[in-house]
Amino acid sequence: MSIDWETLRREAAVMAQRAYARYSRVHVGACAVTDDGRLVRGCNVENASIGLTLCAECGLVSDLAASGGGRLVAISVVAGDGKPLAPCGRCRQLLFEHGGAGLLLDGEHGPVRMDALLPGAFGPDDLDTRAT
Repeated sequence: MSIDWETLRREAAVMAQRAYARYSRVHVGACAVTDDGRLVRGCNVENASIGLTLCAECGLVSDLAASGGGRLVAISVVAGDGKPLAPCGRCRQLLFEHGGAGLLLDGEHGPVRMDALLPGAFGPDDLDTRAT
């Protein structure tokens, strides 16, 4: 599958404009393509407790589930300035769950595989093989 990074970045920037970032003022948007070619999107939604803020990647994974599921193939996460932004640790784990080690993340110097951002990740396969 050929990845149209420009479209993913543009759609992520649109989502960043929709973010509710009252407290941090850091607007974040995300857009990914699935294994069947659909685009899924999300934006950060903050709240007064700060710790319960929903990252853009959380919204994107909710959109993935709500639109029929599937696997994430490539994702762009951008700040309000439109430049790539690396996911936090929690979101790396969430993205690994729904895209696996080969999920490509848009970066300032080109795409990066999820397993490079989250080496030695614990995932769904571990639950199947390590359960007693």
